[in-house]
Amino acid sequence: MVMVEKTDMTGEMDKINKTVQAERLKTLPASDGFHMPGEFEPHKGTIMIWPERPGSWAYGARDARKAFAQIAEAIAEGEDVFMLAGPSSIESAKAAFSGKSENIHILPIETDDAWARDVGPTFVKNEDGAVRGIDWCFNAWGGKVDGLYADWTKDDRVAALFCNKAGYDMYDAHPFVLEGGAIHTDGEKTVIVTESCLLSKGRNPELSKSAIEQKLKDYLGAEKIIWIPYGIYNDETNEHVDNICAFTSPGHVVLAWTDDKDDPQWQMSSADLEILENETDARGRKIEVHKVYIPKKPVCITEYELSGFTFEEGEDEREAGERLAASYVNFYITNGGVLIPQFGDVMDEPALKAIGSLFEGRRVYPIYARDIIVGGGNIHCITQQIPQ
Repeated sequence: MVMVEKTDMTGEMDKINKTVQAERLKTLPASDGFHMPGEFEPHKGTIMIWPERPGSWAYGARDARKAFAQIAEAIAEGEDVFMLAGPSSIESAKAAFSGKSENIHILPIETDDAWARDVGPTFVKNEDGAVRGIDWCFNAWGGKVDGLYADWTKDDRVAALFCNKAGYDMYDAHPFVLEGGAIHTDGEKTVIVTESCLLSKGRNPELSKSAIEQKLKDYLGAEKIIWIPYGIYNDETNEHVDNICAFTSPGHVVLAWTDDKDDPQWQMSSADLEILENETDARGRKIEVHKVYIPKKPVCITEYELSGFTFEEGEDEREAGERLAASYVNFYITNGGVLIPQFGDVMDEPALKAIGSLFEGRRVYPIYARDIIVGGGNIHCITQQIPQ
């Protein structure tokens, strides 16, 4: 278990509730000596967003909120949770956590949806331990080309609003489009991304691959970018890396896998494996790849679940029987544990053992995640770590 000295949050919350105008920096993190730490490094806390959007969370987010609450309470056993909620859902959030944990803090910030990984700030730190945020441009995973909803104005403001409330100086990366789920780092200046996502036409079509790579180096303090071709089959984010491949420690990654050659995932994961097995990280180490099998039975949305959605004009609509991008790799590492998705599949238990074995000393939290995946993402997608 990662031991983190607990700080008194009373003064911190007073500051957050008053909204502090943090500095919007014009320099670049790398030139200032900042880099993105690994998720497995100590956290100060985690950002989440209370689900509400009718086109993402069925039946008034009834079951999704139960899953979000379970996740927040598990995280709060070892660190603070900052749960963002808009005007129409803040009372529900307060009621859900009333008397549950003094480490869960409800913040009045309005959003378009609940994907904290993608709309919240990405944090970087320097050798002195100073932490700053990055505000990427968010365009709903593809903007007018293949974005998932028509208006993402509130989501694009979340990172700046949180940094202002929490008092974090912030780098403004606009107009560069990126989501937190599209990057994964070892904390030692190696970053893994997928070509399918970062080179998609709806994000930064005016930039070449090399120009995008330079942006990642400038903002994340990275020295090595490893490009793998694909993510998880049918992932509507254009295949975020956090669903297919993740660092568990420097030099070690997990890769979503199947042995079924008739499954389109086999060819995708095989192409990724070939790259990873022949790559080295920023420090010249060979990367050890640990395979984690995807659910044996594809996770598909049901007619009942579909009936619980209300889609807005311009919003991506799901179809009954549609295969969802279910992967155990979309886990989240906390100070005290690792939260691993479960789907009611025969591969659930093997996934717990495979991933848990890579986090000695951390508690394994199995989280039934169907009520999250029907919204389009999973545990990692709804969480964003704040480094200690």
